[in-house]
Amino acid sequence: MTKVRLDKWLSGAGLGTRNEMKKALRAARVRVNGEIVKDPGLHVVAGTDVVEFDGEPVSYQEFVYYMMYKPQGVLSATEDGRDPVVVDLLDDHDAAFDVFPVGRLDKDAEGLLLLTNDGKLAHQLLSPKKHVPKRYYVEVDGELTEADVDAIAKGVTLDDGYLCRPGSLLILQRGAVSTAHITIHEGKFHQVKRMIQAVGKQVTFLKRIEMGPLSLDPDLEPGEYRPLTESEIETLLALRG
Repeated sequence: MTKVRLDKWLSGAGLGTRNEMKKALRAARVRVNGEIVKDPGLHVVAGTDVVEFDGEPVSYQEFVYYMMYKPQGVLSATEDGRDPVVVDLLDDHDAAFDVFPVGRLDKDAEGLLLLTNDGKLAHQLLSPKKHVPKRYYVEVDGELTEADVDAIAKGVTLDDGYLCRPGSLLILQRGAVSTAHITIHEGKFHQVKRMIQAVGKQVTFLKRIEMGPLSLDPDLEPGEYRPLTESEIETLLALRG
């Protein structure tokens, strides 16, 4: 049986921060098994104890997972002080779970971003040892060629001397402006842009469409997000081991 502090139980249900829940406890708004409780450190057990907030039952939810379509101009961060960040796009209920973005997506890029409070999962998704693939749609100033496809497949060397792991480049359209899908298995700073620069071209538009088993929901508009489905969560948790 997993014992959980009462204030963590309440904040984990998205009712507010732990400090806000401590105030609610002092105000006698919380009952456990029918009795008013004011001690935030009381340990309660899921499946055994009944917790109520303002007379409504509250179930325990430890981890949450959201898929967001990150828009351009927003930082993949929890705070910055100058620029808007992705957690600013969450409503108050969802923000109360203290989620954070898994990995980064450039400020001027858009697309799939996972937000969660599951640190173990985030570590597994970002670990170089896991080789979790990330797929992007790119628009490129310049004509992509089969030589570029071969170079990406072998692993290009970035401007700082770093040798990238082999990736894959699927050319969708060739011309003065080319489009393609590029898949990488690591996450260096501005990596996709720098890989394309390494073959002599310039990325003008970047959109992440896949990360591991997740694909960007086509129904999401930039700035929108939704909870992951049960099947999506199951495929992600399989990565936690």
